[in-house]
Amino acid sequence: MDKIQLHYLEQLSEMYPTIGNASTEIINLQAILNLPKGTEHFLSDVHGEYDAFSHVLKNGSGAVRKKIDDVFGGTLSSEDKSGLATLIYYPREKMELVRKKEKDIDLWYKTTLYRLIEVCKTVSSKYTRSKVRKALPKDYAYVIEELITEKPEVLNKEAYYDSIINTIVELGTAEDFIDALSELIQQLVIDHLHVLGDIYDRGAGPHLIMDRLCSYHSLDIQWGNHDIIWMGAAAGNLACIATVIRNSIRYGNLDVLEEGYGINMLPLATFAMKAYADDPCDRFVFKVAPVGTDNIENDLTKKMHKAIAMIRFKLEGQLIKKWPEYGMNDRLLLEHIDYVKGTIEIEGKTYKMLDTYFPTIDPDDPYRLTDEEEEVMNRLRSSFIHCDKLKTHVRLLLKKGSMYKVYNGNLLFHGCIPFDDYGEFAKVNVYGRLYSGKALFDVLETYVRKAFFSDDPLEKEKGVDIMWYIWTAPYSPLYGRKKMSTFERYFVDDETLKTETKNSYYEYIKKPEYADKVLKEFGLHGSRVHIINGHVPVHRMKGESPVKSNGKVIMIDGGFSKAYRRRTGIAGYTLIYNSYGLTLTAHEPFESPETAVRDERDIVSRREAVENMDKRILVGDTDVGEKMREKISDLKELIGAYRSGEIVERDK
Repeated sequence: MDKIQLHYLEQLSEMYPTIGNASTEIINLQAILNLPKGTEHFLSDVHGEYDAFSHVLKNGSGAVRKKIDDVFGGTLSSEDKSGLATLIYYPREKMELVRKKEKDIDLWYKTTLYRLIEVCKTVSSKYTRSKVRKALPKDYAYVIEELITEKPEVLNKEAYYDSIINTIVELGTAEDFIDALSELIQQLVIDHLHVLGDIYDRGAGPHLIMDRLCSYHSLDIQWGNHDIIWMGAAAGNLACIATVIRNSIRYGNLDVLEEGYGINMLPLATFAMKAYADDPCDRFVFKVAPVGTDNIENDLTKKMHKAIAMIRFKLEGQLIKKWPEYGMNDRLLLEHIDYVKGTIEIEGKTYKMLDTYFPTIDPDDPYRLTDEEEEVMNRLRSSFIHCDKLKTHVRLLLKKGSMYKVYNGNLLFHGCIPFDDYGEFAKVNVYGRLYSGKALFDVLETYVRKAFFSDDPLEKEKGVDIMWYIWTAPYSPLYGRKKMSTFERYFVDDETLKTETKNSYYEYIKKPEYADKVLKEFGLHGSRVHIINGHVPVHRMKGESPVKSNGKVIMIDGGFSKAYRRRTGIAGYTLIYNSYGLTLTAHEPFESPETAVRDERDIVSRREAVENMDKRILVGDTDVGEKMREKISDLKELIGAYRSGEIVERDK
């Protein structure tokens, strides 16, 4: 045995100091390998829609209702099953309604507890007792474990369990137990959550979603371009900050900044009222109008909208000039405006501008911020970089997030693998070197992390700036369009200029040979591997399918965002991967938690198998299983070293 291997085994012996300890762990791991794999849940592009996101987490994209059907079959009516499902999703809210109409509430408590226990037994059956025990709520762990664990040694089981249930009700703790069991079922139904990007923007609750994810039991996140822009803002990039604010105003969500993160918008409001006092700012309307605002407030918000948009265009121009290797000179539009004639030249053609009032632009130096604009942005930057809540959320994105992930035979990412027009991976210049395919993802992620952790000032600066590039660049894997036509949408009346052409990836990936090419690039081979990504809404109304390339590619952005629903016809696709295979779920729009509780309405509209396995998938077939086998091999070597005398057993 070489010195390195011996040193490793000595380290391992600290955890397993005797042959008995190591043997017990091998037996435990070997048993786990033969359990069914845990259920994975895939969501993408939730875009701040907290209520819908929360509901989908609660119902496990239909997994909870399926377990209820499995447990009770035809012994419960559809109405009773819906009521039980709603109780599991919203236990406290549902019990409040039940108390008002049930004549014998104690009987309802007892019946409900028995039903929840049966569901809990089923959802916990694929896990070891140790894993279930860790998931149990601390206050009621012992009693719940007694209730969900079969006891063959008890002769009169009915009397045993009746005694426990009756005591729970008599002590007045039935509602606490119902709540605890419901939460436990939600957790055990989904073993691991994948969020494939774009948590932020559009909807009013991205901060609430991030709060929820901070306490979620097991997850990973693949960054979306809307997440990256917030990460860039948190790192202090001024262009990212301006973009985040502009997006929030555009979608009527200033409350996310002001109340969610405590960002003070007064400096921007004061500046906008002064700089655009006589400007109606009619081009700067809301994509989604804020609720409950009056005309005066809307007028102010439109001025703020224009003020931050113009600041954004200036700051973006500064970055494009600072880093020529970004290759985005075609987006230097402010210098192509004829400020006297009120026209602009784009792609060789001259267009009449729809808005010609630019009091803050110096035609000789159009990308320079005025002193007032610079003061506003410095104050906003200070608010962003010192926001504790935003720091917490960005830490989660860094800890659990990445540009892509390979997990149990699936390649997960948000946007695309940039292709050129010839079907090859596009070569992209990142600070003077060309990267493509997996290497492009890797180098971009490295720079994102440098923005927060590097000690080298230049590398840190490159990292901070690259996040704006990832947000909007033509060959960014998280954006994947030829351009972001924000400027044209404001100022030019030509629909062709507003088109944001998608990267050719989205056409090539419809062909199995190109899907295989991408999978191979990331080290995946065989018939049971898939690409799973979001970013581009699936237009079900036009007959578009989220499943492409004979099932190799699954796109799960169906439009959680309310802004997409008229185009997509649904309110989001999600994916479940359990021990039986892959199941795609389409969701109807979510109205409110109150409606869901009152009417016992779910939002799962259709579940369809993408891929059924010919035999049940076990833990041993997963990435975790592979690590377990490696550990078993190491432990066997450790036992061999104990028996040969190379390592001496120690006291426990």
